[in-house]
Amino acid sequence: MHEELLSEVRGEVLWLTINRPERRNAINPAVLDGLHAGIERANDDDGIRAVVITGAGEQAFCAGADLQSGKSFAFDYAQPGQRLADLLRRARRSNVPLVARVNGACMAGGMGLMAMCDMAVASDRAVFGLPEVKVGVFPAQVLSVLQHLVPRRVLNELCLCGEPLSAQEALAAGLVNHVSADLDGKLDWLLGRLLDKSPAAIRRGLYTLKHIDAMPFEQSMAFTESQIGLFAMTEDAREGQLAFREKRKPNWTGK
Repeated sequence: MHEELLSEVRGEVLWLTINRPERRNAINPAVLDGLHAGIERANDDDGIRAVVITGAGEQAFCAGADLQSGKSFAFDYAQPGQRLADLLRRARRSNVPLVARVNGACMAGGMGLMAMCDMAVASDRAVFGLPEVKVGVFPAQVLSVLQHLVPRRVLNELCLCGEPLSAQEALAAGLVNHVSADLDGKLDWLLGRLLDKSPAAIRRGLYTLKHIDAMPFEQSMAFTESQIGLFAMTEDAREGQLAFREKRKPNWTGK
């Protein structure tokens, strides 16, 4: 049996590919466990600067739960956490940037995988949707990662009507950063803009961004005024400022 979640390091980037094209890269336990393990690996390895999450083939990024299995909503209610929810929690704690490469249909739980990423690049053929109401359920868990990405009216329509958005509509709604007919060219462009920056600043920056998301203003200010002092103490901060003064490229250590 072929691996259902492929993991490959390409330079400083870990690629995680859902490898179930015959099921439109639908989610199953092996996929969730593989994505969780991949994000853990990236955060434990200082040599990995970014994670790309995508689907095999050209038809689908991820079509959501594998409804053909008949077990998609058969949870173990004795467990306080479910696999998808635990993956979204782990992604939220990641200090390594996650980038979604949306190569095709991004539906239901696939929207959760896309939205848990820090950035997303989509093919101009991609479509996005939350069709759960068509099969009598609701996109409950993915709301936690979607609700701050798009305007409430857009989210309400996606959830309550279950109809899809085109790639351009998703871009206009703020679901993705970029849409291109040259998906990999645009992805490489985005990664290039990320990978030449300070690893320490990005790692601590993501930590800061994610922690202040739900804080009220005064709490956020108290947290960030302490964080900027820690940023300034890193080797990368000293090197970056020295390189600026010396008009040269910085030599990052990631420390």
